[in-house]
Amino acid sequence: MMSKRITTIVAAGLAVALLLAGVVSYFASGAPDGLNKVAIERGFDGTEEPHDLAESPLSGYETRGVDSGFLAGSLAGIAGVGVTFLVAGGLVYLVRRRGTTDALPPAETRSSGQQARR
Repeated sequence: MMSKRITTIVAAGLAVALLLAGVVSYFASGAPDGLNKVAIERGFDGTEEPHDLAESPLSGYETRGVDSGFLAGSLAGIAGVGVTFLVAGGLVYLVRRRGTTDALPPAETRSSGQQARR
C-alpha cells in the first residue's frame, strides 16, 4: 500500500501534468520542432508521408470533431496524460507486486534481531 506522502506526490505530479497538457500547451509555439526544422533546412521535408495513425481521433495533438482549437488541444493533452499515467501506474503496480514476494521472508520466520535492524 502506498504511503500518504507518496500518494500526495503522485497526485500533485498528475495535477501539474494535467494543467500543463490541458491549459499551458495551448500557448506552445507553433514553429516547427527540431526534426521538422532540419528537414525544411535540408530540403527533404517534401518526402514526408502520412503515418498509419494520421486519421486517429487524437492525431496532430488535437481531438477530432471538436471545433474549438483550445478545447481540441486540451482534450488531446488530457487524454495523453491519462493514458500515460494508467500505463506507467500499471507497470509500477506489476513491478512492485512481483518484487514484494522476493524481498523478505514473512515476519514470523525472521529472528527478532533481523526485525530490529529493519
